Amino acid sequence: MPDTPPVPAARPAPSAPAPLSAEDAKLVVLARGARARVAAVEGAAVRDQDGRTYAAASVALPSLTLTALQLAVASAVAAGASRLEAAVVVTEASTLDGAGHAAVRDLTVDAPIHVAAPDGTVLGTVAQ
Repeated sequence: MPDTPPVPAARPAPSAPAPLSAEDAKLVVLARGARARVAAVEGAAVRDQDGRTYAAASVALPSLTLTALQLAVASAVAAGASRLEAAVVVTEASTLDGAGHAAVRDLTVDAPIHVAAPDGTVLGTVAQ
């Protein structure tokens, strides 16, 4: 079994909010919907290199815990995505979780990750 690198524990703090494109604003709507649909702690959405979108909510089971962003990235990869253009996390936290950040960076080093409040207000953007 290959060694898997440890998931970063750091919680990247978003910088000042960047103006959202219309396509990134759609990701906010999708992430809010995924979160609200199941009353999850977080919702996330990503857009791949072909413009396809994937939305997910956080999962907390006794045998499996995934952040919403991890699940959205996994869904994109399972559908054949090789690169992400952008990501959004809707959460009550003021920072991005390290595991979700790492999942996005596994595919793309420069895609913006927008962090939004449950009401859709963008709190900031993680660009690195």
